[in-house]
Amino acid sequence: MPDIPFKKEKVQEQLLHLAAVYFQQESSKSSLITVTRALADNFLKRVTILFTVIPESKEKEALQFAKRREIDFKNYAKARGRLSRVPFIVFDIDRGERNRQKIDAVLKDS
Repeated sequence: MPDIPFKKEKVQEQLLHLAAVYFQQESSKSSLITVTRALADNFLKRVTILFTVIPESKEKEALQFAKRREIDFKNYAKARGRLSRVPFIVFDIDRGERNRQKIDAVLKDS
């Protein structure tokens, strides 16, 4: 990824890893939450962490859980991350990954 500045890439990777560990520890285990991407704005003030959920029927509950825990995750990232300043964090479902999986399934069937 040569077009992404080093600091931005470093922040994204670190928050991606921290979010994966956090969800592994804090989720109820009724669904599998997989953190797929972290997208930071150019000024590193806001990061959107995208994740997928299996089974799909649990997406709504998982998103509600993640939204409730945004502040807790920010405190977790402050305590365990190596960031000078933790940006504003938003969680969302990774619709692009879900669409990619559907396209792969269609191509595999044909």
